[in-house]
Amino acid sequence: MQDFFKSSRFKILSALLVVLFAFMLRATLTGGASVLVSEIFGMATQPFVSISSSLSKGTASFLGSFVNTNEISRENEELREQVRELNEKLAAFEQYKHENEYLREYLEVKEQNPDFKFETAEVIQRDPNNRFCSFMIDKGSLSGIEYLDPVITADGLVGRVVEVGYTYSKVATILDVEMDVGCYDVRTRDTGVLEGDAALAADGMCKMSPLPRETVAAKGDLILTTGIGGLFPKDIMIGKIQHVSVESHGKSTYAVVKPAAQIATLTDVMVITDFLGQGGINNAENYE
Repeated sequence: MQDFFKSSRFKILSALLVVLFAFMLRATLTGGASVLVSEIFGMATQPFVSISSSLSKGTASFLGSFVNTNEISRENEELREQVRELNEKLAAFEQYKHENEYLREYLEVKEQNPDFKFETAEVIQRDPNNRFCSFMIDKGSLSGIEYLDPVITADGLVGRVVEVGYTYSKVATILDVEMDVGCYDVRTRDTGVLEGDAALAADGMCKMSPLPRETVAAKGDLILTTGIGGLFPKDIMIGKIQHVSVESHGKSTYAVVKPAAQIATLTDVMVITDFLGQGGINNAENYE
């Protein structure tokens, strides 16, 4: 028996009895047995209440996250749609801006050359293997374009049409070795022929020759078309002289000319389909 009173079981039982007595005493002092039962029940159910509350909060949090995710997804889709619309408007604006700028240039050229008849065109293809920067345009015979029609920009001469389809044309530039254009120096009035040169074409240049041995042509002089032969109109800007050199045979001089038109990068051109004197024949009756 003495061993029982010394055992841990007796100590635990004693502690429980003390706790139970304390609850009974508190219940008696604060309202009776019902309070005691209530508190005991509360103690017994407290863990379950805590678990239930945690589960409820977790479920609410999960559902809230799901709802928020859907809301965020919807808002993101709306933002993407707005971005698409803005990009479309920006593209349209840039297109209108480009067209307006090109139309202004077209009107300026037309005002300066009232006898010209134009067809505007876009560059649609370039041959990366062609060192003379030839290209295709989106207009052909259905638009009134013909073989050898001159091609220009507002900056200056580009070349001429060398192949014509119904809805496209091929343009050879003034960098091409097969190109020759009658030209003159505005300052000195020296005349010559603008020709393509394989070595110079690599730097986007061409050659004006022959010039007199005693020429005073110099860097910066403007070179324009003469109009001789009727293939190109008179006084179309070609470019500026970069430097003047003596031919290897020493009998004449030539000038290296940088075209005014940005031949390697241009995107729009004007094809002159008719002009006064085209083909070497005076076509004045066409403008009466």
